[in-house]
Amino acid sequence: MKKQNILDIPQKLHNKKIIMRVDFNVPLSENGNITNDKRIVAAIPTINYLLEQDCAVILISHLGRPKGVVTPQMSLAPIATYLKNAFSNHNVFMADDCIGTEVKEMANSLKSGEILLLENLRFHQEETNNDPSFAQELASLADFFVQDAFGAVHRVHASTAGITKYLPSASGLLIKKEIDYLGDALSTPQKPFIAILGGAKVSDKINVIQNLLPKVDSLIIGGAMAYTFLKAQNINVANSRVEEDNLDLARNLLKEATAKNVKLLLPIDHISATDFAEDAKPILSKEVTVPEGTMALDIGPKTAKIFKEEIINAKTVINNGPMGVFEFPAFAKGTLAIAEAIATATANGAVTIVGGGDSASAVKKAGVESKISHVSTGGGASLEFLEGKVLPGIDSLTDK
Repeated sequence: MKKQNILDIPQKLHNKKIIMRVDFNVPLSENGNITNDKRIVAAIPTINYLLEQDCAVILISHLGRPKGVVTPQMSLAPIATYLKNAFSNHNVFMADDCIGTEVKEMANSLKSGEILLLENLRFHQEETNNDPSFAQELASLADFFVQDAFGAVHRVHASTAGITKYLPSASGLLIKKEIDYLGDALSTPQKPFIAILGGAKVSDKINVIQNLLPKVDSLIIGGAMAYTFLKAQNINVANSRVEEDNLDLARNLLKEATAKNVKLLLPIDHISATDFAEDAKPILSKEVTVPEGTMALDIGPKTAKIFKEEIINAKTVINNGPMGVFEFPAFAKGTLAIAEAIATATANGAVTIVGGGDSASAVKKAGVESKISHVSTGGGASLEFLEGKVLPGIDSLTDK
């Protein structure tokens, strides 16, 4: 069944008290300043829509992993300050907790057009335990639940799945955007459809590869996971990271790609080093083999050229994972080159989607974030969606 979205039911929302799950898990500096506001900005359209329906809006989120302990440096107070500036024409309040008598009183007195931000949900262990009493207490604050935290919908927590048992619910505009982009790419992609996968482990991406192989025309594999595939073909990868227990799996995936007529592209040259360190000296290896005594930390220029040529001619592109250790400037060139190629594909008319986490950081670092069709706000959630998994924070919402 399709789940209802707030755009389907404005009459049900009018003048109601809404509790809205957002993903304000943003990075903070040591001084408590927000260093990247992308996730807050992504929630603003839904908040504005609810305010236009004369709703009173209660916002709930986690920040970091305090593990059920009140941790001052993980307080949502900096976000409250941000929201007061962003919604300067509205009253914005913050509670000292997310449950309890004082929170209940603040919620009860909240008027249409006002916003109340509750304190970090994960200061209570009951949140991650999906405790029914905790979920019910959150639900008691409002008339309706809106889920707009795409970065958390793969979690079965009290504020993502548990709360929907006690309130009518719908997804917000961010969730709709995420599902529209990812869903359309998987179900009705424009061809050629190319998936670019990177990261450390094949085991992290097995389900993604298996779900994408029947759909894509080309599959590009970079990052450390590529070296398991290369070693599976008896190519010497020296000290590069390899999952020895997944060599047979890699061979089977290579065979499956051939059987499905999917072009599977792997690195043919590398930037390697003797040590995994930011100040390690980069060594260009011009062959597909990795020099003895070194480990590959990035794709080489020939590989980047081949990958780029494939990407810029695509009509649908999905990227999840970097091509190398892009956190180290000397080993970031491959990842940045691929980010630029994805931006070029967008300019050429392709629908381009970049998964959250490292992939989102990479396009930002490359300065092409605004040139991508859609940069997901949820790393883990987008990965599980690409695997074809059910996302409990969405699956538990009220049906249309």
